[in-house]
Amino acid sequence: MAMEGIVYEDEQLIVFHKPGGLAAQTRRFGQEDVVSRLKNYRAQKREEPYLALINRLDQPVEGLLLAAKTKRAAAALSDGLNSPDMEKYYRAVVVAQDRPLIPGETGDLTDYLLRDGRTNYSRVAEASVKGAKQAILHYQVLRARPGMAELWILLKTGRHHQIRVQLAHANMPILGDCKYGGTAAQGRQLALCSSKIIFMHPQTKQKMVFETKPKNPAFQLL
Repeated sequence: MAMEGIVYEDEQLIVFHKPGGLAAQTRRFGQEDVVSRLKNYRAQKREEPYLALINRLDQPVEGLLLAAKTKRAAAALSDGLNSPDMEKYYRAVVVAQDRPLIPGETGDLTDYLLRDGRTNYSRVAEASVKGAKQAILHYQVLRARPGMAELWILLKTGRHHQIRVQLAHANMPILGDCKYGGTAAQGRQLALCSSKIIFMHPQTKQKMVFETKPKNPAFQLL
């Protein structure tokens, strides 16, 4: 039995390409999410419908999600979430607001982010502000045209809305990000994709590498 969106599956884990707009996990009654979809899929196969998400994506973000099918696999993968064994790469189309971006150009962004749980919003703050957490990412410009560019991003920390906040703060808001990008980025689906994930298999200890291409048509603009 095949299911649309599953990139890889074995007895320990599932790698799933989440479409933009589908929540990874939600408490809203009656709203479908990745967890419920995969649990139903497992139940239809007469498997124990246990499922634990290892990484998470904002609802507007598409791309690769890693889920464990057993509690032992979930513990092992969660332990490696912030270790060098796990690498998370993204692709984003950004609006270059203050200068042209050049293909091949690289950069590192280091900020301190403060989250407001009441509004589901994060902002850049001074390091001395209580609750502010360090956020680090590395980027490379893949393609560019006047006013717009596609970035490849290595996420080095996992903060709330990190990529969206840091790029907006650097005057490179993500196309379609109405929450952080301002009017220059409105009017399109959020052009951010979790495009590659690397991790150690929880049972075999082999290096696992999965990569996907963004389905968002915004990536065809460059």
